[in-house]
Order: sequence, then structure tokens, then C-alpha cells
Amino acid sequence: MKTKIYLTSLLCIGFLSCDDSLNVEPETFVSGSVYYKNADQVESAVNGVYSVLQNLHTSQNFWMFTETRSDNTTYQYNINSRCCITREQIDEFLNTSTDRFTEGFWNGLYNGVQQTNVIIDRIDGADIPDQIKKNQFIGEAKFIRGLLYFHLVRLFGEIPLRIEEVKGPSDAFTETKASREQVYNQIILDLQDAVTKLPEQYGSTDVGRATKGAALTLLGDVYLTLKDYTNTIETLKQVTQLGYQLVPNYANIFDPNNKNNSESIFEIQFNSGVEGEASNFIYNFGPFSAEAYLTGFQGQLGGLNIPTPSLVNAYEVGDKRKDASIGYYSDPVNSNLFESFPGDSIPYTKKYNHPPYEIVGRTNDNWPVYRYAGALLMLAEALNEEGRTGEAEVYLNLVRLRARLAPISGLGKDAFRDAVYHEERVELAFEDKRWYDLLRTDRAIEVMTQHGIEERNRLARVGPESFVIDPFKLVFPIPETEIRLNGFEQNPGY
Repeated sequence: MKTKIYLTSLLCIGFLSCDDSLNVEPETFVSGSVYYKNADQVESAVNGVYSVLQNLHTSQNFWMFTETRSDNTTYQYNINSRCCITREQIDEFLNTSTDRFTEGFWNGLYNGVQQTNVIIDRIDGADIPDQIKKNQFIGEAKFIRGLLYFHLVRLFGEIPLRIEEVKGPSDAFTETKASREQVYNQIILDLQDAVTKLPEQYGSTDVGRATKGAALTLLGDVYLTLKDYTNTIETLKQVTQLGYQLVPNYANIFDPNNKNNSESIFEIQFNSGVEGEASNFIYNFGPFSAEAYLTGFQGQLGGLNIPTPSLVNAYEVGDKRKDASIGYYSDPVNSNLFESFPGDSIPYTKKYNHPPYEIVGRTNDNWPVYRYAGALLMLAEALNEEGRTGEAEVYLNLVRLRARLAPISGLGKDAFRDAVYHEERVELAFEDKRWYDLLRTDRAIEVMTQHGIEERNRLARVGPESFVIDPFKLVFPIPETEIRLNGFEQNPGY
């Protein structure tokens, strides 16, 4: 049976409008037959693809698949409200193919793929005399397509691979899913081309767009995931030559007043001052009953993406990142979740909490996708795997010194590997990296099995079926809608 890729909104493109970055005026989108005729129209379409990334980190709950799925975060149990059972199931490895959140996330990713395909297919027909600008648009579209497919292949395994525009129902069919290798090959091709076409930096009105550094960092991440350490090192070494610098104070990295700073390689832009462009992460992450405690909030907080005891205890004594990342709220009402914390204290994700918030539900925080610290740690990991541990120490210690921790030296390859894994966890906590890191380093089953033991011992309310990770659960199920409509083969085990 032919397979219909579930790509919605063939010509549905949103637009960004921000005060200090990606600054374009939204305009009414018309039929593709009369669109994509000039640079302004193509630029508006490119801006629309960035809005897909916004949606992934707001309405489509990206963190649920990459942090809550891992040992970094969990949910705050609310006996009085059982509206979030599906989210709880994702955390406990009990989710099924009918999970509406997974379906929404799948659709969101493929909607973005479709929008990039339209741009790449039609740009040659547009009147864009400035070849540099045209190359930039192509580079941006291919960077985002590569990023979206990188998420899809890691979360779902073998997937439909479309690199051409779906123009109508007859185009939305493919006979088979692509193998992981085929998907990764396409990602690499996209990113290699993006590297050659994207500028190293933009003027002030275009800050936030994908750059050469962003494409190189993403490409380095792909190579590292494939355990191609030679290419990882070569690629990420180029990133170190592009002028990025660590922000001296870790907390300042995430301050909305310090967006797109010297450490930022790529972050998703939000603007609380523009309708439809605000972020809202902290409203999901704040603990229940804490509205009055967390300055500037009104309305119920979500109690989601709550730090686990495992993560809270992972920070070394004196690590400045802990206070910048994790806050605490004390309320006896909440004692049924974190029994192991004294004083009925509930930890919460503080990294994105920057009150006051003038409008309920609208915050001004960007979402960090790639930071220079993360690139340095990936480079250190690859160098160590190539037996160049002494050289790797330099990059690891740059990150540790910023956290006010003693440098590491003299470790063997295995011990240094563990040290890098530790730094990646605490440095990048709550930035949607942990589940991917566990998959990439082949530690997911080991780490999450131990995590399951700890959670079942800690929480009397969960049963023996919770937090059990079988090998097939290393990928998510393909949404049941795909299976029913198209006869698409489900991932084994679901």
C-alpha cells in the first residue's frame, strides 16, 4: 500500500515579526502560483519556517520528548487534575501510538520539512538578482530542514524522507520509509551546502537567523551522533575560529536582556511584545500552587519539566550552574511528589524564569538550540574518543572554569569520557539535549533502567510497569493516524 506522508498545511506559512531580529512585516500569504516571485516574498517564506521552530518549543512541547523522556526531568503529580496523563506516560515509558502529543509533534516537524521543501524547489523561479542573498535563503532552508530531519530520525528511527515539495494529494505518497543511513546522508548533504551558503554573521535587524556557525555546529552534532569523530573534530574546530566566546556569568546567557550573546550559536527567537511571538515555557515548568511565589505569574502553572532528584544531585559542590538552573518552592501541599527533599521543597526549572511578566502567558525568553559551551563539549568528547585526551582537556576545562569548578587533568580515556558526559548533563540541562545524549552514547537503557529503579523506590504511587525501558522504546511509535490512513509499518514493539 502506498504511504501518505502526514504533511499538513501545504501552503500554510506563518511569519515572524520581532523588534531586534528577523524583522519583517507580516503580509497576507497568497496562492503559491503567484508567490515566490521576488526576494521579499521568499524572505517572508523563510521567516515562516522559523515560526515552525517556535511552535515546536511552545505548543508542541519539545521538552517532553527530550528532557522528560530522560532522567533529567519529570512531572509534578496532581491528584486533583488528571489532564496530563499522556505527558506522564511519556515520562514513564508507557506512551502508545495513539498519544496526541506525539502525533502533534510529528506533524509539526513534517510541516516544517514541507515548508523548507517549497522554498528550495521554487527559489530558482524567483527574481533575486543578489546571489549572496539567494544563497542565504537556500542555506537557511537547508539548515532548518537538516535540523528537523535530525530530530525525526533520532526520535522515530526509519521515517519518510521527502526533499521535494508536496504539491497535491498525488505527491503525498511514498512506497517505503527511508533507512536511518539514507536520512543521515541527506542531512549531511543539506548541512554541507548550508555551510557554504550562510554568512558568519548578520546585521542587527537579522540577528537570530541561521549562520555558518550554526550549520557547522549542527553538522558536528550529526557526525558525533554517527561516531564519525574525525569529521566531528574537523567541523567543530572551525566553530572555534568564528569568534564565539563563553559568557562569563552562566545565568546571563538566558537573560532576555542578553539575547543572541557571544555564546549563542543558534537560538529560537521570541518576543513578548508581539502578538503570537511570545514564549511561555515557564508557565509549563513552574510548580503547582506557586503562582504567588513566582513573581509575575497569574493563572495555574503546569508542574511539568520538573528536575529529578538525580539531576539535582548531579551538580558538584560549588557549581554556579545549579542555582542559575534550578529553583525551589516549598509547600506542604506538594509533599506527595518529592518525598526525598527536606521541607517539602519542590525543585523547578529556573533557567527560563525572568519576571516580571506584563501580560499573562507571554514571556520574552528565547530557546537555546546551540551554544558555544555545547560545541566545546562535543569537541572534547570527539577528541577523547580519538585518543587525544590531553587536547580535549582544554575545551572541557573552559566550560568548567566558567562554572567556578577546578580544572580536570590527567584522566585516562574512560574516566575523561565520564567527565565529559557529566559536564554535558549539567551544562545543558533543560535545553533538550539529555535524551539525545543518552541515545548517542549508547547509555539510554543502562541509565534509564537505573533511573526507573530510583523512581519506583521514591514514588509509591507508580507501579512496576512504570519506567521500564525495553530496547524498542529507544524510538517513539509512529502516530496511529499514519498507520490507519496509510498502512504505514509501525516501529517494532508498539
